[in-house]
Amino acid sequence: MALRVPKAELPTELSESMIKQLGAVPEPVEVVWHSPEVATSNIEFGAKVGTWDAADASLKSFAHMAVAAKVGCSWCLDIGYFQAQNENLDLTKASQVPRWRESEVFTPLERDVLEYAEAMTDTPLTVTDELYASLLERLGPAAMVELTAFIAFSNMATRNNNANGVASQGFSDACEIPLAARPQSDLASPA
Repeated sequence: MALRVPKAELPTELSESMIKQLGAVPEPVEVVWHSPEVATSNIEFGAKVGTWDAADASLKSFAHMAVAAKVGCSWCLDIGYFQAQNENLDLTKASQVPRWRESEVFTPLERDVLEYAEAMTDTPLTVTDELYASLLERLGPAAMVELTAFIAFSNMATRNNNANGVASQGFSDACEIPLAARPQSDLASPA
């Protein structure tokens, strides 16, 4: 996939800050910077999302990767693996998210969160009352609301990246987690 809009030049201070933090400037920021107001709002909201702590960080991380795998956002999987390593999450599980249905590494709760993330990503939504109620009972209202908003934000980010032609940037190379491919049966299903 090629970028559909060229990268914009970021302010030097922002560029240097991102390089210091991540080792490179994220291409989604460079693309969206054509509208600094949109880019700044996105960065600020993403930072706020990152401070939410009612839901378990690994559940949210796996949910984001499930959305990315469903939508086909290689950039989000790439950065997700990088963040999983930096947040000391289970890297074996992280590497298996795109094929979670076939993998045996996930707990029942994690499997339900992954199913929920995919159900929220389907168009139209395929979230069932039973799945929602089951997660609500185990997570509690605050974590459930947070998880739902987090997955919705993940959908916005992944779809934005895909529409703009942003692809994997190599962040996961530093953590030696191979980008897992979606199962062939998933590739044929509509996102």
